[in-house]
Amino acid sequence: MAAKRKIRLPQRRDIAALLNPRNIVIVGASDKPGNWAERSWNNLQRYKFKGAVYPVNPGREKVWGVKCYSSFAALPEKPDHVLVLVPARFVSAALKEAAAAGARSATVISSGFGEMPDLVSIKLGEELAETIRETGLAVSGPNCLANFNGGERVVTMVDNRTLRTEPGPVAIIGQSGGLVMALKRTLEERGMDVGYIVTSGNEVGLKTADYIEYFAANPQINVIVSYLESVRDPEKFLAACEAAKSVGKPVIVLKLGTSDNGRAAAMAHTGALAGSIAAFDAIAGDAGVIRVSNLDDVIEASEYFLHARLPKGNGVGAITFSGGLRGLLLDQAEANNLSFPSLRPKTKRRLEELLGVGSIIVNPLDSGFAALNSEETYVNCVKAMLDDPGINTLMLQEEIPRAPGAERKVDYIRAVNKLAKKVDKPITYVTMISHSMNEYSRDIRNEFRNVAFLQEADKALRAVRAVTSYAERNAGKKRAGRKPQKQSIPAVIRRAIAKAENVKGQVPLSEIESKKLIRAYGIKTPKEKLATSAVAALRIARDIGFPVVLKAVGAELTHKSDVGGVLLNNNTITSVREGYQTIQRNVMAKANGLALDGVLVAEQIKGEVELVIGASRDPEMGPFVMFGSGGVALELYRDVAFAAPTLDEKSANALIDRTAAAQLINGYRGAPALDRSAVVKSLIGVSRLAVDLGEQLDSIDVNPFVLKRRGGVALDALVVLAGSG
Repeated sequence: MAAKRKIRLPQRRDIAALLNPRNIVIVGASDKPGNWAERSWNNLQRYKFKGAVYPVNPGREKVWGVKCYSSFAALPEKPDHVLVLVPARFVSAALKEAAAAGARSATVISSGFGEMPDLVSIKLGEELAETIRETGLAVSGPNCLANFNGGERVVTMVDNRTLRTEPGPVAIIGQSGGLVMALKRTLEERGMDVGYIVTSGNEVGLKTADYIEYFAANPQINVIVSYLESVRDPEKFLAACEAAKSVGKPVIVLKLGTSDNGRAAAMAHTGALAGSIAAFDAIAGDAGVIRVSNLDDVIEASEYFLHARLPKGNGVGAITFSGGLRGLLLDQAEANNLSFPSLRPKTKRRLEELLGVGSIIVNPLDSGFAALNSEETYVNCVKAMLDDPGINTLMLQEEIPRAPGAERKVDYIRAVNKLAKKVDKPITYVTMISHSMNEYSRDIRNEFRNVAFLQEADKALRAVRAVTSYAERNAGKKRAGRKPQKQSIPAVIRRAIAKAENVKGQVPLSEIESKKLIRAYGIKTPKEKLATSAVAALRIARDIGFPVVLKAVGAELTHKSDVGGVLLNNNTITSVREGYQTIQRNVMAKANGLALDGVLVAEQIKGEVELVIGASRDPEMGPFVMFGSGGVALELYRDVAFAAPTLDEKSANALIDRTAAAQLINGYRGAPALDRSAVVKSLIGVSRLAVDLGEQLDSIDVNPFVLKRRGGVALDALVVLAGSG
């Protein structure tokens, strides 16, 4: 099990009031059979909530066989937590009355607050938000299935299926009640008790960030799971995840919204290529978030984090008893960007001694059943693999028995579990196929707390990849702030921002203006100058030296090549003169007569590799940085990676390494290495520019950035500002 750092965080009292109330008042109590208020009442009785539960309905004297109260004033004691199940138009009034009577928290199960884009529900949502602000109540919902605290038997949920109520190490926060209940059932079926559930609904009051912050400080919780449809307050969300990371608690997120819808109108490549999920991964990943793609991956990642140590590298080793599973592991490792490194000679010799001369010693090790000849042989094979410096995570083939008769197998697992407590590398078991567990297998599983039991090769390796990435990305790293340093912002930035004031929509800057901005942040550009006549173009070309590049310049001309606005290899006076005129004709004919500022005459630079460096603002998560293969390859291969705009030298190098372009920079197939430091410097410059532009950032596109053995040059740049009008 991964060690947790002992950092004390203050627990939020408002969420403690929500999840551990002294009493509960059900507003909207009804004797109509099967209604949701009745379901909540039945659950509170079934699971023996310790406090009093009071039904409130002015139209009933009795409901569910007990006294029903007409108002909060009629209650025998001050209300604490309020469950609201009345029509949307009555909710705000009920909350105001509850707060006036002394309530601390509420859950609004009722819907009708803007889920559908009709004016009435939107107005009711705004009214509810204002009521929550006025009263100071801690409110979950609306449009939710209520909440669960297993240790204290607080079950306000309207799900009427039998629930296990135990203090568990997993907390689930979800904007979908049905989905989080499915997670709870499966986690518990695998032997992982869920201590808390919050179905957060529309999050008009408390947000996912508030709950993460609370569970980060809760000593009972070791893993936080979130089904997240949208991030309401990015900075607050990231700060909460950072708090969880600081005490060694992963935040596993299943995020809705992986499509690129809304990107089609982006002017620069960075915005068009990213998609909202890439921005989320780039920014939230730095704060300690592990985003998974489906519910199965939530289960496997939770199992890993609860029972195995964090790896200190990405080398994976395995011992199997099946050549088929060995092949599956190799195939799925490649699909998940993992590898099984070759074993060191010392490891091979030791394994050959244990398994017999003539055994095929490779990684993954298909040992047949030779390793099972004795417990001693089995454990020594495991030790030999763990001692190999190239292996950081060890996977062992095994299923947990589901019936008596496999005591020898259990003894072997017991021996490995004992070993796992002493070593500093994680050990996980892996099965051939996903399978269910019963009470017998769960009892066995719960005996062995130091090893993870993962199911099926692909799911298991996805979990290993997720945990390895988390460990690599977050080891000792604190997320940097993203606020600009006002005193250091160059005047050229202030002038650019002023240009976008009182303008609606996107404000593209010309290539000349864009390059002024990036030069202010240490990014080199070619020798170049704007010409407004053919004569001026000739004079500039002579000063720079042939050959030159001719490029159309205009703020609205964002993709010059598409309209014939770029001419290369102008080696003579004639080619410059004719090229100037050709560009004017091309733009006039193909760009709907857009006015040109002139033609840029630039030094023609040849480099070894064309790259792209960019930044953009995601509407949900804020600014992020992009790096990858540039030029024509950008759109053809989409070899790009993304990161939060807080780059330093280490994180800039890590961003480069997540692309295939890194191989070209490092020297591919014997080619000389290129100036990686020039890329790092330029990436840091673009990230600082993105932060300093603040809310005025729409996108930055430096493409191509030509890299040489010494130095790198931005041949083109496009900065698009977000208008503030």
